Amino acid sequence: MILEYAFFRNALIGSLLASVACAFIGTYIVSRRLVFISGGITHASFGGIGLGVFFGLNPILSAMAFAVASACGVQWMSARGRVREDSAIAVFWTLGMSVGIIFGFMTPGFVPDLSSYLFGSILAIGPADLWLLAAVAAVVTVVFALLGRTIVCIAFDPVFARSLRLPVTAIEYLMMALTAMTIVSTLRLVGIVLAMSLLTVPQLTAGLFTYSFRRTIGLSMAFGVAYCVAGLAVSYWLNVPSGASIIFVSIVIYAALRAIKSLKSKFIKV
Repeated sequence: MILEYAFFRNALIGSLLASVACAFIGTYIVSRRLVFISGGITHASFGGIGLGVFFGLNPILSAMAFAVASACGVQWMSARGRVREDSAIAVFWTLGMSVGIIFGFMTPGFVPDLSSYLFGSILAIGPADLWLLAAVAAVVTVVFALLGRTIVCIAFDPVFARSLRLPVTAIEYLMMALTAMTIVSTLRLVGIVLAMSLLTVPQLTAGLFTYSFRRTIGLSMAFGVAYCVAGLAVSYWLNVPSGASIIFVSIVIYAALRAIKSLKSKFIKV
């Protein structure tokens, strides 16, 4: 039986932990319409991977530090109003990718397979990756438990939140940092190229059934786990990369559910 293998059990545990963290952060991102920012942070993290490989550091930890710095940099540049948000994202997006490529090629001797960070390898995650995912999921859960109402208010109307004297700026920086941490912690699962989908597709699917922020988080967790399990099954049966399988399956299921809902609404009108 497939569950007898430790690597597959690790993949399932990693999927569960990633689904928890991505459900919270992804719901905030989709509500704030910050999906493009998450893409920029994801690709900027490659700079940290290149630096980590060059200096002999843990690539994931260096990527997390670089991603958090990039996220805060985007927030700082766009908040000052002198640089448009999309331009700031483009700057850090391309900076991270260029730094990663340069330092990756400058690394003497044996260079780890950097493509594994681009496309992910969920079946290769180990205990260290699971502990990192667990730590990020725990931090995100605690933050939302303590600041949930404030985060929801800022997510839907930051201008109104400022009128209530809520710490909008501090929360925005905090959420950008948590977004960067969540993205980097999932790189081993689906990679830089596909990480953004884990933060958006489950939320889009949940949005077909509810408009509630809290319910969206819960449904996103459920759909995230379901997508990961289904993607792993497809990957096992077809012998194809697991990260791509997870995202492909999630988008196919979302498209099918959306089509079904659209057909139902048409029949009801008739």
